[in-house]
Order: sequence, then structure tokens, then C-alpha cells
Amino acid sequence: MKTNKYVEELKAKTAAELNEELVAAKKELFNLRFQNATNQLDNTSRIKEVRKNIARIQTVITEKARVAN
Repeated sequence: MKTNKYVEELKAKTAAELNEELVAAKKELFNLRFQNATNQLDNTSRIKEVRKNIARIQTVITEKARVAN
């Protein structure tokens, strides 16, 4: 399972690293949407994948924040 491995990697990162990863994922999503709008995007399923990764990152950030409190 690739997603389980990805989530485990996220959980091993610090809050600052997670925030950097989140910013990078959002930039990638913006670029993918822009390419899709201009009909330059070949793999449209990548948009869905990046959106799910953003949700995973945000979930891990929330989990870490709750543990810290």
C-alpha cells in the first residue's frame, strides 16, 4: 500500500516540514488546475491524487496539534 507508507512518512516529519509539504502540494494543485484549464494536462487523475495528499497532510497536522495540547 503506497498510501500507508506515505502517511507513515508524513507522521515522521515535524510540523514545519509538514507545512512546507502542504505549501508545495497546494502549488502543485494550482499548476495542475491551470494546465487542465489550458488543455495541457495529460494525466487528469493527478489532480485527484494531489487533493487527497493535501487532505492527508492536513489530517496529520491536526493529529499532531491535538497530541501537543
